[in-house]
Amino acid sequence: MGKLVGKYVMVGGVRTHYFEAGSGPKVILLHSGEFGGCAELSWENNIEELSKHFHVIAPDFLGFGYTDKLRDFISHGVRMINHMTDFLKVMCIDKADFVGNSMSGRLLCRVASMENPVWPIRRMVVANGAGFEPDNEARRTLQDYDATKESMQKILKVLFHDPKWYNDEAYLERRHQLSLLPGAWEVAAAARFKSPAVPPRPQFGREDKIPYEKIQVPTLLIAGKYDQLLPEGNNKELVERMPYGEEMVIDGCAHCPNIEKADIFNKAVIEFFTKEMPQAEQ
Repeated sequence: MGKLVGKYVMVGGVRTHYFEAGSGPKVILLHSGEFGGCAELSWENNIEELSKHFHVIAPDFLGFGYTDKLRDFISHGVRMINHMTDFLKVMCIDKADFVGNSMSGRLLCRVASMENPVWPIRRMVVANGAGFEPDNEARRTLQDYDATKESMQKILKVLFHDPKWYNDEAYLERRHQLSLLPGAWEVAAAARFKSPAVPPRPQFGREDKIPYEKIQVPTLLIAGKYDQLLPEGNNKELVERMPYGEEMVIDGCAHCPNIEKADIFNKAVIEFFTKEMPQAEQ
């Protein structure tokens, strides 16, 4: 597709960046959270096709992409959720379907499981973003980014199955440059900062406490067959816990099926968001 043209809106004093295209039922695309993660990289291969069917909005989360680089050291995840809640209100979105990859997929599950969800979720697609997150070598590769191009290539080797993604010099350079936006590295790295007065605690390898049984919206969990960051068969167990859960595995891709197998991913999203909903959820 042609170059994406971003827009900005003020949300609680935070200059917030987003992309918008199409018309019809609203679909919110929420990006992944690796170093350099943003709406542009996550959704540049999806927005055009999805916008033929939906009114697509793809914002940059607080601290990511071209949104202001702020980090809440007390409750980072809650602050991100609250900022997105306010963004949706500013955009006058009272009901929408949501798609989230990785970090955002987990946030979607977290919000949807609330007794009173703060995001107006009608249905959602979660790509490699739910379940137990093991503390393995692949996860540590994502965390140990030193802002060099070589280190970014190591990240891409974790995110993608096909070597064309991490061997494409132009793509690698784009990824690298977006990770170097002022404040981008600092915000993404902040999760590793620990005060000497605080006992060490691993960020990953901990119990997943999201109550998936409480997610009352139709949910499609998509897994990349060669994902290195989540356990194999992860979604099958989670779907069994969800009242309206479905699963799909996409071959030939890893942690970002929305990028690596965009055609298959787009088709799945369109079919899921246009089919008849369960009567109780309409």
